[in-house]
Order: sequence, then C-alpha cells, then structure tokens
Amino acid sequence: MERVAVGKVNLGLSLLGRRPDGYHELHTLFAALSFGDRLLLEPIPEGIQFRGRYGRRNLAYRAAEAYLEAAGWPGGVRIVLEKALPEGAGLGGGSSDAAQVLLALKELYPKELDLEALALSLGADVPFFLRGGVAEGRGVGERLRPLALPPLPVVVFAPGVRLPTPRVYGEVKPHDFAPELPVEEIVRALERGEEPLYWNSLEGPAFRLHPELKEVKARLKALGLRGVLLSGSGSAFFGLAEDEAHAERAARALRYHGFARAGWLGGGYGSLGGLAGAKTGASS
Repeated sequence: MERVAVGKVNLGLSLLGRRPDGYHELHTLFAALSFGDRLLLEPIPEGIQFRGRYGRRNLAYRAAEAYLEAAGWPGGVRIVLEKALPEGAGLGGGSSDAAQVLLALKELYPKELDLEALALSLGADVPFFLRGGVAEGRGVGERLRPLALPPLPVVVFAPGVRLPTPRVYGEVKPHDFAPELPVEEIVRALERGEEPLYWNSLEGPAFRLHPELKEVKARLKALGLRGVLLSGSGSAFFGLAEDEAHAERAARALRYHGFARAGWLGGGYGSLGGLAGAKTGASS
C-alpha cells in the first residue's frame, strides 16, 4: 500500500490566550497542500518494522503502535517513510505521516476504533490530516469545521532554519495574543483573488528568534506572491500565486535558497483536499 502524506499551511493563526492546562487557545484555518511525504506499508505477521529517521520516536511508528495496540495486535506492519517535506518548518509533515498510518492500518486491520481520539493522542494537528481539505481549527487545533475553497496555486518556501515548535511557543509574549480570525472575510478574499486579511501570531516570536526570517518574507512578496505568511510555527512561508505558471516561476527563483515547491491548496483539486487517505497516483 502506498500513500501520500500531504503537508499543510495555516491560512492565518491567532493565539487567543493561554489555557489553564498550559497550552495556547488558537484559531486557525488549515489547508492541505497537494504534495508531501510518501509512505509504503505492508502487512506482516507481527511487530512493526520501520525504515525512516528517528526509529521508534518517529510519529509514524508511534501511530502504528497506537493503532495496533488499540486493535489488539491483529498483525504487524512494515513501513517505509520517504520524506519530502522539511522538518521543523510548520508544514505538519510528521502529523500527516501519522494520520496516513492510522488510515492505512484501518484498511489493513479494520476495527471499530475512535480514530480521531487516537490521532489527537499523537498530536494536535493529526486529526486534521485524517480529513484533509480546508478546515477551521479551534482549541489546540483539534476542534475542526470543514470549509470549502476553490483550488489555489501556492508556493511554499522553507529557508532551512529549523524552528522547534516548543521553542517558538516559549517565546510568546502577552502582546502576541490577538482576536479571532475573520474567517468569512478571509474565505471571500481567497475566492476573489484578493489579499487575505489574516495574520499569524507566531510570526512575532519566530522573528525575535531569527530576525533574518523577515527578509525571507520580503523575498516572497518581491516575487509578486500575495498573502505571504509564516505557516504554523515556521520556518516555512507560503504565498499565493496568480496562476500555476506564476507559482512555478516563483518556486524556481527560490530553490537556490532552500526548499521551494509550487503546488495547490484549497479543495476540489485532484490530489489536494481529497488526498487524506488517498493512495499514490494522484497528481502532485
């Protein structure tokens, strides 16, 4: 079984405040990308054989362990993970890998399990990747409301700076908190090809940790991309292009400076919103 674990960007991310449990209450719009990591899975009689970085600590391995244990170990699985998304970039690659392992194992070893609860136990972003597409997220990102968007050409650029999520959140100050995102206005602007009125509360903390990221954002804007924003806790940025050709030109201009990829986000585009749970063969 082959599966693609697509990445995501955040079409705005607002930190509303700190919760009693120590986490931050957030409001965001998740949007799946049309490209990501590749997973190959094969049933074996027992155990987990994993080929990929970090071994048992990898989120894909932990997802397999969580599902098989909850299912009563009906069999085992061999997993080969081929990474394409950069790590520590805010694109959700590890969470997406975990979600695809859960979905694949549900096919290989069907059981009546609460897949969303398993996903949340692995990470706040994992439940989104069970669905893909576009969704409004609340809480720590686990309370999801699906949204509809047309396919949008996008450029994603990661400059090679690794920003561990706990470090960025640890830099959050009270003045970084903001109100809820204007979801309807954002969606309308995206549908019309206008500049979206969104923000990312984590840009300030990320810029304080790595001031050079301000220059990265300016570089994407100079290429004519609109809505340029840090994705999640970074360090990847994304920008919306006028069309597919514009996206490809911008990505080519950025590839000399780090990971750059042109693709699509939104919903309804072949390999995009529908890629959660899809096998390879879809366009990316």
